[in-house]
Amino acid sequence: MREILGRRRRLRLRRRGRPARLDAALTCATAWRWPVLPGVGLEAAGGRGDRGRGCACPDPECAVPGAHPFDPGLLAATTDERMVRWWWTNRPTAPILLATGGRAPCALSLPAVAAARALVELDRMGVRLGPVVATPTRWSLMVAPYSLERLGELLHAQDWVPSSLRFHGEGGYLVVPPSEVGAGQVRWERAPASDEPWLPDVGTVLDALVEASSGAPDGGSRLAY
Repeated sequence: MREILGRRRRLRLRRRGRPARLDAALTCATAWRWPVLPGVGLEAAGGRGDRGRGCACPDPECAVPGAHPFDPGLLAATTDERMVRWWWTNRPTAPILLATGGRAPCALSLPAVAAARALVELDRMGVRLGPVVATPTRWSLMVAPYSLERLGELLHAQDWVPSSLRFHGEGGYLVVPPSEVGAGQVRWERAPASDEPWLPDVGTVLDALVEASSGAPDGGSRLAY
């Protein structure tokens, strides 16, 4: 117990005075061993006049402003403290991207309104959830790593899944707090509860979401937009 308390105290002392995103990126990479990299981010304020801030990438029609890898690419994601510190020291406002899959967490996401309803229903069902990442448009339920093959088997076993569900697995990424992207501020709807965040199995969460979504009064989906 003394060792655990001492480690937490040392972490708090090291965090004092660090920018919020650098601190969060280092926590992901060094405390949780989640590989991260900086997202492309948004244009400087005023870059588009009345149109507001757009993506800092060259694509003027970018579908996910600020919320994707660009330079460096996704394969650069790392848990190396020196690299993470260098990135966010030089780019302190860059969004934090978690490279999903492998040994890192994966996620299932759905529209924010549907997700809020789903969490209430999953709590009622007694389903234990892990961290939940929220943006103004979508929420992501983090789960234990899964392979694309496993996901395919799980989906094949279902008679139906909500069309609003998206899957962030191997080879994908997820924006984590306290990032800011084109959709708005990224926050924890349910924050990691410990130094080693617990993650549920994807099959458990998928089954529960399908069950929570079925049986709407009009015969449709409770998790529709």
